[in-house]
Amino acid sequence: MSEVVLAIDCGTQSLRVLLFDSNGRLIEVHKEEYPQTYTSPRPGWAEQDVGVYKSALSRACSVVKERNNAVWKKIAAVVVTTQRDTCVFLDKDGKALKPAVLWLDQRMAEYDSRLPLHYRIGFKIVGMDKAAKISAKKCKANWVRQNEPEIWQKTHKFLLLSGWFHYLLTGNFVDSVANQIGHIPFNYKKLAWADPKHDYQPYLFQIERDKLPDLVQPATVIGTLTKEASQLTQIAEGTPLIAAGSDKGCETIALGCLTESTACASLGTTTTMQITSKRYLEPLKFMPSYPAVIPQHFNPEVEIFRGFWMVSWFKKEFGNHETQVAQAKGITAEDVFDELLKMTEPGSLGLMLQPYWGAGLKIPEARGAIIGFGDVHSRAYLYRAIIEGLSYALKDAAEKIQKVSGANIEKVMVTGGGSKSDFVCQTLADVLNKKTIRGEIYEGSGLGAAIVGFVGIKYYSSFEDAVRNMVRYSREFTPNQEYAKLYSQLYEHVYRKMYRRLCPLYKAMQEITGYPDY
Repeated sequence: MSEVVLAIDCGTQSLRVLLFDSNGRLIEVHKEEYPQTYTSPRPGWAEQDVGVYKSALSRACSVVKERNNAVWKKIAAVVVTTQRDTCVFLDKDGKALKPAVLWLDQRMAEYDSRLPLHYRIGFKIVGMDKAAKISAKKCKANWVRQNEPEIWQKTHKFLLLSGWFHYLLTGNFVDSVANQIGHIPFNYKKLAWADPKHDYQPYLFQIERDKLPDLVQPATVIGTLTKEASQLTQIAEGTPLIAAGSDKGCETIALGCLTESTACASLGTTTTMQITSKRYLEPLKFMPSYPAVIPQHFNPEVEIFRGFWMVSWFKKEFGNHETQVAQAKGITAEDVFDELLKMTEPGSLGLMLQPYWGAGLKIPEARGAIIGFGDVHSRAYLYRAIIEGLSYALKDAAEKIQKVSGANIEKVMVTGGGSKSDFVCQTLADVLNKKTIRGEIYEGSGLGAAIVGFVGIKYYSSFEDAVRNMVRYSREFTPNQEYAKLYSQLYEHVYRKMYRRLCPLYKAMQEITGYPDY
């Protein structure tokens, strides 16, 4: 072993420090869970003291170094990948003015954007005027500007969480193009900060250009670790920090998804389906294609906002008994439920679930729905319906991506917590009627960041070369054609019609109750 790359993977509930060698082998990893996932001063708010991230990074580095000091000395570079759309407000001295506002945060700003007339007319014509307003209201910077003007006035830099880590480690206000995913004035097609002379984004997301960081391409050296960063992490001072990308983008390359014919299904809290393309494509019209970790490439994506979070929701609300059984046996609750599922049938005897527990901009009025209950349906069937419903949503996502790309998705690579379940992977293969392949390791975002790191230090001359040497798979799931036919019929004749039929009811619910607030 000659060199290793250290990847920092900062998620919503925990931070991981991982060491990878040039063959993609995970040498060491430590997960440091936060004392609490986030604070919620008011209902719907989600904030986190950045000191929690800093302490977690220090402790995780200390643990990994203590376990394998010999390998620690071979760290050739550091890379960072983080959750998307979590924001940090720093003063001129680089101090946080308030806790980081997480992507989960539901507060809404007042809509005060002064869009030029031609944009207002254009949005109205294409039916995106409501979506544009909702997007502006979700902008965390807009909310702080309106409700905490003293903090906004003192804000020297507005950073995504990735940019804050880069500053913490190097002292530079620099971020990767591939991290710019959120409610920010970024032109996704041009892969650059938006220009108010030509773009609409600065009018919706009112953040002055001088408050934003400089941007570099992925696999670029952002800077080197400072003395202070070295003391915090015990990584050698002067070690280069390489620009990587978002957690989802890193997962996609970690599964070798380099073309439009191979998709990555990330089965995490937020569930996504995306491909890698040289072309800017919009699977959902007027919803941007995100920057990939390969420079000048894109990740056309469809997102299910409350994806496999629904499994956690189900365990919390309905799975107390199974959770206790799992604890007694020393296994996961999912393992217990997977056993129960053996007593259920594919298609859940017509129990159908639409997984819109959190709606998107294109369908802001959508809600979750479960239809088809009968006296035969148990909690195990409800659990199965959740997995099948998420799989139907991913099938819909794949169809949207294929339509705009013109390329058939031949196989789907899976990663994230949901991919640990053989039942989930097989169900997805059956619903999609496509080969579904699981990566060798579950630390997909960390591996993807490490791949970018090795390209960044010129160990590999290209991303293709790095993927060829660093990516491996553990199991392939082949569709059961009998089940695939059943799922196809349920998808075509029931699932695809649910939203259209229920949409008027969703709108009425919102008008009557005021929930959700948009």
